[in-house]
Amino acid sequence: MTGRLNGKVAFITGAARGQGRAHAVRLASEGADIIAVDLAGPLPPAVPYDSATPDDLAETARLVEETGRRIVTAQADTRDLDGLRKAVQAGVETFGRLDAIVANAGICIPETWDEITPESFRDVMDINVTGTWNTVVAGAQHIIDGGRGGSIVLISSAAGIKMQPFMVHYTASKHAVTGMARALAAEFGRHSIRVNSLHPGAVNTPMGGGDMVAGLGRVFETNPQLTHMITSFLPEGIADPEDIAATVSWLVSDDARFVTAAQIAVDLGSTQY
Repeated sequence: MTGRLNGKVAFITGAARGQGRAHAVRLASEGADIIAVDLAGPLPPAVPYDSATPDDLAETARLVEETGRRIVTAQADTRDLDGLRKAVQAGVETFGRLDAIVANAGICIPETWDEITPESFRDVMDINVTGTWNTVVAGAQHIIDGGRGGSIVLISSAAGIKMQPFMVHYTASKHAVTGMARALAAEFGRHSIRVNSLHPGAVNTPMGGGDMVAGLGRVFETNPQLTHMITSFLPEGIADPEDIAATVSWLVSDDARFVTAAQIAVDLGSTQY
């Protein structure tokens, strides 16, 4: 790796596995120390895949340390602002600074509009929108206080650019994240802090496992003509977490120093169809 993040510190949520783990390992391999947070516990009952565990978070720590970099981990719910602030403060006290935030934690529930319960809608919005906001609030002042500028990456989705059928709550939440990034970019610009949203399409993670595939198949059967709305241009059809992490690393680095308020799609072209 290039070492282009040497000396930097990054705060990452949802870091126990999947994309969050890939972000942590990639940024560490580029020279960054990591503050890694994950719920590592039960997800809302409507979520159709298994939750991450404390062992998963410990494995992320092991993989980061294997790169030669340092990591501070904490179990915290992104809906709990005080818990996030404590986790970030512990990391800043250990490493002495904060340079980047990767707001990655989120959930996805495939449901037709008339199946979505008030509880399900609230859970998706609370985790994907309020949790992302809390992540920024917990860390941004530390970046500002450092006086060196920095980078904030909000992980949205292809559903934050193009609607995803059978996920009204998820689509609404990811469009909100897209708007949040643009608005934050305007206010944080005077501190030389860049804010961008990243929009993965299909990614090979635990979110795509469990009963998720069956759930998607079931809801698409209710209106088959919508099946082809999310179609990739490239033959692979699905990305690996490391593909998304490579773009996160670029956005955090000085190579992207003039990129802000942008929507970066890593979706194999699926949002263009």
